[in-house]
Amino acid sequence: MSELVFGLDTFGDVPEDDSGKPLSHAAAIRQVVDEAVLADDLGVDVIALGEHHRPEYSVSTPETVLAGIATRTSRIRLSSGVTVLSSDDPVRVFQRFATVDALSNGRAEVILGRGSFTESFPLFGYDLADYDVLFEERIELFAKLLDEQPVTWSGTTRAPLTDADVFPKTESGRLTTWVGVGGSPQSVVRTARYGLPLMLAIIGGAPERFAPYIDLYRRAADQLGTTAHPVGMHSPGFVADTDEKAKELFWPYYRVMRDRIGALRGWPPIRRQEFDSEVEHGSLYIGSPETVARRMAAAIKGLGVGRFDLIYTAGAQPVSARMRAVELYGSRVIPMVRDILAS
Repeated sequence: MSELVFGLDTFGDVPEDDSGKPLSHAAAIRQVVDEAVLADDLGVDVIALGEHHRPEYSVSTPETVLAGIATRTSRIRLSSGVTVLSSDDPVRVFQRFATVDALSNGRAEVILGRGSFTESFPLFGYDLADYDVLFEERIELFAKLLDEQPVTWSGTTRAPLTDADVFPKTESGRLTTWVGVGGSPQSVVRTARYGLPLMLAIIGGAPERFAPYIDLYRRAADQLGTTAHPVGMHSPGFVADTDEKAKELFWPYYRVMRDRIGALRGWPPIRRQEFDSEVEHGSLYIGSPETVARRMAAAIKGLGVGRFDLIYTAGAQPVSARMRAVELYGSRVIPMVRDILAS
């Protein structure tokens, strides 16, 4: 297997300061930049920022924040996690990420997704009845744009293009592009059809249940004659000095956020025993560096993935705890995972 890649992922959750007061959205964005700079200093491979349009989250335009991070970092890769392509224009998405790529000397990546949240659709004037066709047409166009040649394209959801040349070009000639998938076999096969890397959002249950999707991706790529790249996964978690401290810092804020979103989706309130079960056996990587490293290594080995991104914010955890989580992930968890897998 090629060198394992380790990332951190956030939606820019609005945190509290150490007195318990929520930060402003502006301060929360600056906080994300500070966390990315720390991650860069510690050798974390990727920082991924997810697009959301809700009051709990500060990042609605990942590429804008990534551009700011680009000017303060030197080596960390700069990714979205994800960009909701269905409610955006593929040409503009390409242009913005190509610009981040220029500012960062080739470190930009985009993870395209359909979006598990739907706030962007009415916000930008799209009909949720077109959810599937919007993504299907937009990823088709985006795949053409990746060749960085004049594009001719037509569909039903935007104006056609005829020999349209799009700028800026990237220096490498190709923008690194993934597709984020939450568990739809059709989405896995579509990703293979375009020969793009697959990023699995594994946010609940035992990670091993996603093994069939990885197998499907590889089989589909083989049958379609495209490339099956190393698969990535991202899952939520939190690192603190001890298991007890990590749970104490994570649970109350996670419960509030989970129940607020769950109420919109018809989920019952989460119970503490469900949370503890996810921490022990599921897809919440919460605990001391040793505990998180052990569980991450097991998931990476069990699924055979080439990249693991930890979603290190889920609610309003205090700023100081978030910085400590980033510090422990970069300085201790990643080296431990590498050691466990090497042995």
